[in-house]
Amino acid sequence: MKLSDLATALGCRLEGDGTIDIVRVASLDAAGPGDVTFLSNPKYASKLATTRASAVIVNDGVDTAPCAVLRTSQVYVAFANALEVLSPPPRPAPGISGLASVDPTARLGEGVSIGPFAVIGRGAQVGARTILHPHAVVGAGAQIGSDCVLHAHVSVREDVVLGDRVVLQDGAVVGSDGFGFAKRPDGTHQKIPQVGRVVVEDDVEIGSQSTVDRPAVGETRIASGTKIDNLVQIAHGVRIGHNVLLAAQVGIAGSTVVEDDVILAGQVGVINHIRVGKGVVANAKSALMGDIPAGLHISGIPAGDVAVWRRSAAVVRRLPELRERIARLDERLAEVEARLKKP
Repeated sequence: MKLSDLATALGCRLEGDGTIDIVRVASLDAAGPGDVTFLSNPKYASKLATTRASAVIVNDGVDTAPCAVLRTSQVYVAFANALEVLSPPPRPAPGISGLASVDPTARLGEGVSIGPFAVIGRGAQVGARTILHPHAVVGAGAQIGSDCVLHAHVSVREDVVLGDRVVLQDGAVVGSDGFGFAKRPDGTHQKIPQVGRVVVEDDVEIGSQSTVDRPAVGETRIASGTKIDNLVQIAHGVRIGHNVLLAAQVGIAGSTVVEDDVILAGQVGVINHIRVGKGVVANAKSALMGDIPAGLHISGIPAGDVAVWRRSAAVVRRLPELRERIARLDERLAEVEARLKKP
């Protein structure tokens, strides 16, 4: 692809030779002739001078580069779009594999691709151009929108609803039973039937081996634009807002509400029946133990304002030193008190 055509596709301003052929996207230090690279993090600015790339995507804060330049205010977005343009993912041909199992009552949209050993249950619906990779399972009565991608070994349980352009990575499970048990007088536990549904709205992505549970009543809902990493657990009755980001190993307990634009970093834990306000950012390994007001940046166990947590963490590192100082002060105080008691 000519660099000028790539600039047009990305909506970037071209500075340099637009006739250069571009074949792939590469990092600053690995790029060579024919590659386009990018600089979005100032931490790597020193690598720009030595890059061998044919072109670089930068913002207006970068004055010079040793190659052609594509300027944009959204460098990382342009980088993502360049990957889509230059390295489009392979798409299986439309059709139903002879090794797939599709119930006669299921309804399939135009241009679907159903891979080997995929299963579509009774009364399920699959929208136009949706792809089911091998071993994906769609349960009875489930509704899958258009242009979705269900990768290998995905399980979409009965009556689950997926919107359009939903991506489920390998092994994701949507609609598994919530963890609900009632304790009997003899100490044993009786399972509470989980008969609610799960609704996943448009443009949601759910990572590998992540799970979204159905509740006993009502629904679990993930609003449009939310992106979920691998190994995330979303419990029964949880409501996730729009454009939320959940990093790996986040766990959200039942009936919790996570409002729009929240970011939960890796291994954040959220207890049940709380509300996490709009735009909250929680650092890795934080534990959210109560309602969190909108807009806070939090950290720690239990989580609190990140500035307070940082000061506390600094003090914790000095505890051995402070302990010794207190011990010495105690000794001196004891000596003073002993002298004062003498006649």
